[in-house]
Amino acid sequence: MKIFGFAGYSGSGKTTLIEQLIPLFTARGLRVSLIKHAHHTFDVDTPGKDSYRHRHAGCTEVLVTSSRRWVLMHELRDVAELGLNEQLMHLSPCDLVLVEGFKHDPIAKIEVYRAHVGEPLLHPHDANIVAVASDAPLDTRLPLLDLNQPPQVAEFVLKHVGLGA
Repeated sequence: MKIFGFAGYSGSGKTTLIEQLIPLFTARGLRVSLIKHAHHTFDVDTPGKDSYRHRHAGCTEVLVTSSRRWVLMHELRDVAELGLNEQLMHLSPCDLVLVEGFKHDPIAKIEVYRAHVGEPLLHPHDANIVAVASDAPLDTRLPLLDLNQPPQVAEFVLKHVGLGA
């Protein structure tokens, strides 16, 4: 599996860019998976549903399955958060794993940057950032990709991981 990440501050457009890239990758016949790191408590289950009730009753894992999809929820229950490499072991084989967050992990990534967010650039302090995607010109030594041109970003990612034509 090839792994490529996206880093940037909240509001920079990481999720939107990734959402635009996924169909471009899958249209080429690639199987794509995603790992997103959340910095806060989140819930993917609906209060009152059986799976929610079982999880809150104390289950460490609850697997919900149907004819269309399955999902495995795992409660850490005071166990340390898994690192990126440990998370990757839980994925089924695919061609490309996109990673949103984990900005301090040593994987190649694009910095998604919008000046109006008001945060500093990450790439001067992160050697794993291999390009910057922005909606405005920047003074950078790295390749500068147009955030509003997802096909350009997709081509860069595919070439970087060795899946380009």
